[in-house]
Amino acid sequence: MHARKLLVMFLRVLGVSALCALIFVFCPFGWMAAINQWLGLSPLTYTPLTSYLTRTLSAMYASFGVIYLFISFDVLRYLSLIRLIGVIFIVGGVVVAVLDASIKMPFFWTVSEGPFTVLIDLAMIKLASRASRN
Repeated sequence: MHARKLLVMFLRVLGVSALCALIFVFCPFGWMAAINQWLGLSPLTYTPLTSYLTRTLSAMYASFGVIYLFISFDVLRYLSLIRLIGVIFIVGGVVVAVLDASIKMPFFWTVSEGPFTVLIDLAMIKLASRASRN
């Protein structure tokens, strides 16, 4: 029972966190450019494609937030889906780490984004395994 409750809380924290990306679907492009500059990256120039990519990626994160919240209300029913999402994001975390390094993202970004995703999803899979045994 304990693992199930932890999994529920874990999914809800992930869900609410991911939903925060919804802000960037609608925020002015200037905000994104300012954040980009604050991170020390090269200037973010507005183009329709840049705006589209940043906003649709934010929408995708927010969509996963909704999914995490939805499955958190019946984790036993969705254990297979939780594990599948975990595996997909572990692979994605490794790919993102390699991509970040190859495109020369800032060091703090490279060592946190992909590896953090892998750790979160390993924890999610572990909790799902424990919840299924209880």
